[in-house]
Amino acid sequence: MFDRVIVVDWSAANMPTSPTNRANAVWIGCHDAEGGAEWHHRTRAAAEAQLVTLIDTALSTGMRLLIGCDFAMGYPEGFAARLTGEARAEAVWAWLSSAITDGPENRNNRFEVAARINAGFPEGPGPFWSHPTGQHHPGLPYRRVGIDYAVLGLAETRAAETAARGAKSPWMLFNPGSVGSQSLLGLPMIHRLSQLPGVAVWPFSAPVGPVVLAEVYPSLLAAPVAILANAEGLPADQAQVRLLSRALFRLARTHRLAPLFDAPPEAAEEGWILGAQHAPLLAEALTWE
Repeated sequence: MFDRVIVVDWSAANMPTSPTNRANAVWIGCHDAEGGAEWHHRTRAAAEAQLVTLIDTALSTGMRLLIGCDFAMGYPEGFAARLTGEARAEAVWAWLSSAITDGPENRNNRFEVAARINAGFPEGPGPFWSHPTGQHHPGLPYRRVGIDYAVLGLAETRAAETAARGAKSPWMLFNPGSVGSQSLLGLPMIHRLSQLPGVAVWPFSAPVGPVVLAEVYPSLLAAPVAILANAEGLPADQAQVRLLSRALFRLARTHRLAPLFDAPPEAAEEGWILGAQHAPLLAEALTWE
């Protein structure tokens, strides 16, 4: 049972997003017994500050809080050990928290860090790929062509991407639908939040205690999101954090959330998308009063 559900649509913007065109902002959606609300932030730093405040509020009031973040919280099996010497996603978060610089105005070095990681795979082009047209990042291919994941000893996708139709590989850093940049810039935050008292990150820890963080994929509700966005003229990101937080809260309120926390063994290292195989149940929850 959770008293409040938060869903975060992260952003990999390289500067503060537009104050009027909010399509690429960080969106935070909230749902609880009082109803729902959404907030947008032009920078990741501002969004993280609000999340810390929401966690502090939960801890001080005895409220159980579920926070879902829309980016990969792990990488295909074998990557963590190759990068850090430990087969643990938490070790990757800590490594990235030291390597990534992400300033208050969203300026960051994610492509340089990806190229640095790729350089650690001398057997061939490393796993990360894609960057904006016109940029040049030595060691970071523009296209997927030429990367042999079998030679690298890695899979191109996680089991979670197979389970959630349409989800992209975390190795892909740019172009529509990509999540790789959001992950590189989001995992340092997950590392910091995981150090707060009372915070567990599922499936790497049991989903118990006052605050649980989990990976989500709002596109599991693509059809209702499109309908709402079109009907109310909302940015798709705002519509999807509204609907997914609402669906998850309704499942929690009716004690039907537990099946979404089932995950296969490989999730212990790779992570898992909350509700990856339960899209129909999430959509059904939106029809409940």
